Amino acid sequence: MKKAIWNGAVLAESDETIEVEGNQYFPAAALDPQYFSPSERHTVCSWKGTASYFHVTVDGTQNADAAWTYPTPLPAAENITDYVAFWRGVEVVDA
Repeated sequence: MKKAIWNGAVLAESDETIEVEGNQYFPAAALDPQYFSPSERHTVCSWKGTASYFHVTVDGTQNADAAWTYPTPLPAAENITDYVAFWRGVEVVDA
């Protein structure tokens, strides 16, 4: 079981994460939606496709673009469709 934690809040918790390039991807259903809002940021990975980002907000403090997903990944990354990963200080720990 993995947990994603930031600013004292559990953002996501799951025993069905997928590790890709050292990042734990959580199923979207494992996220606590109260902490997430869409971002305008997008980046492109040559083998995963276009990533969309989310801001994470806990107790009024925002961590901009702290989570990302590949809504329509390229074929090589289809296994992370509807999965979300974190960075920018979000800790992923064993629960």
